[in-house]
Amino acid sequence: MNSTTDPDGVRSARAAGQRIGPAVRAAREARGMSLRALARQIGVSPSFLSQLERNKTNASVGTLYTLVEALDLSLDHLVSADPGSPGAARPAPPAAEPDSSAPGGPSAVVSRFGAVDGPVLHVGDRARIRFPGVVWERLTQAADPWVDFLHVRYEPGSASCAPDDMMRHGGREYALILSGRIRVQIGFETYDLTEGDSVTFDSMTPHRLSNESDAPVEAVWFVVGGRSDERAHTAAAPAPDVTHLPSLRT
Repeated sequence: MNSTTDPDGVRSARAAGQRIGPAVRAAREARGMSLRALARQIGVSPSFLSQLERNKTNASVGTLYTLVEALDLSLDHLVSADPGSPGAARPAPPAAEPDSSAPGGPSAVVSRFGAVDGPVLHVGDRARIRFPGVVWERLTQAADPWVDFLHVRYEPGSASCAPDDMMRHGGREYALILSGRIRVQIGFETYDLTEGDSVTFDSMTPHRLSNESDAPVEAVWFVVGGRSDERAHTAAAPAPDVTHLPSLRT
């Protein structure tokens, strides 16, 4: 998994980066959105979005999150779609419905999870997004409508965003640190986590992850409810007008 010894991973990440711009443009045009309207919705300038669609600038962690929410896509589509494909809407969590057999009669509610495409994903088959010093690997075979289940790796000196451009997006996050030491800033509080430690926080709270040690950090990460969190779409909680780092290099 070391980015310096994985040429196939580097080529895969570069190809994914080249697909993002055309996929964004195709999805935007398919939804009848102007470039200016989408730029305003995700909190970037029209010129930045235009350059992104033409692969003249790099996407970023925060920009990817806000784009998939604004265009109602899955993150997988942006990095795996054929150029020019408008893309399908991201899967939404199935609606809850009454269960007349449950205690309490029809008012009792159960969730319908839907079918799982396949129960096992081997380590060499993980979908991967690579940022400078950071690797996300999906731990499910396909995009899951309920949760982003990820293996993450932060190299020494890497971070999820600049110190003054903290991220926020829909959902709630859960993580277990497998090895190394990572600093997690949540709002105004900072926590240093080591092997075996865990953390839970509301993703709408500004947050930042950084590895300030001299060894890599590996963790298992969950983002739950991000696709159905309406707070990320409301005027009361607009996307911050910042450009997050790290950029996805192409």
